[in-house]
Amino acid sequence: MYNKDDILLESGTGEVEVLVFSVGDEEYAINVVKVKEILNIDNIAKIPDTHMSVPGVSLIRGEVITVIDMNYVLEKRLNEDVKNSMTLVCEFNKMKVAFAIDEVKGISRIGWKDIKKPSTITSNSLVIGNIELNERIVMLLDFEKIVMDISPEAGINEARIEAATERDRDRSKYKMVLADDSPLIREVLSSTLIKAGFTNLKFFNDGMEAYEYLFNLKQEHGKDFNKYVDMLITDIEMPQLDGHTLTRRVKEDSVLKDLPVIIFSSLITNDLKHKGDSVGADGQMSKPEVQYLVNLIDEILEK
Repeated sequence: MYNKDDILLESGTGEVEVLVFSVGDEEYAINVVKVKEILNIDNIAKIPDTHMSVPGVSLIRGEVITVIDMNYVLEKRLNEDVKNSMTLVCEFNKMKVAFAIDEVKGISRIGWKDIKKPSTITSNSLVIGNIELNERIVMLLDFEKIVMDISPEAGINEARIEAATERDRDRSKYKMVLADDSPLIREVLSSTLIKAGFTNLKFFNDGMEAYEYLFNLKQEHGKDFNKYVDMLITDIEMPQLDGHTLTRRVKEDSVLKDLPVIIFSSLITNDLKHKGDSVGADGQMSKPEVQYLVNLIDEILEK
């Protein structure tokens, strides 16, 4: 049913493969590259005094992995039979988590441009984007937010932000362009970089908006575009244009190619880092490691 060899391997094509699954009467999706394995777990050890959505931990391939009940996350009803549930064992933000669902529906390949942004009314929900498949709306979920809502220390937190900003130097001259579809991450990046001394930050909520801005700079100023931008920092998973494709377009452009690009994403793992390398990223950083981001920026800009 699930074979990693079938996954779209080339980066920067503007396409993504999503695994579609159901919880209750609704269908949801996850980026296939996050899914390590699909299985039925046969052992769960309960953890006392934990979040309602965490039935316990399971021993999977010799690793103790936290199990999250997606029935509770999405519908606020406990799955009384988690042991017999289909489970997605996922890896992102350099950690593994098992998500108990109802049923796997299949894998579909789509373009990032075909993923519609949530409306402003639902922009702070667990939905990254909406996909139309077989005349149904399938919701692409923000699994990082699901984990962070349950366990804030697993993601970006205030201590990590403070650790990122301890170095004392003048960074006000640098002009930064940043692309991320998450309002929370844009806020975190803004807070972190401003505390570190960056004062010229231009944010975009998808890769296409960022690319159009850079392309217009090139059209208007030619090789002098670099007077108006010193670095691009981009997420990977974004509706309209993903970060890998955005990076590839910049690096394959005869004028924009020298613009430094950092990919800042939950998908920067040992297994997936090669995807950013293949499109020419100058640096890559996993989102929870925001405390190291400013150091990486300094290293690249001061080369």
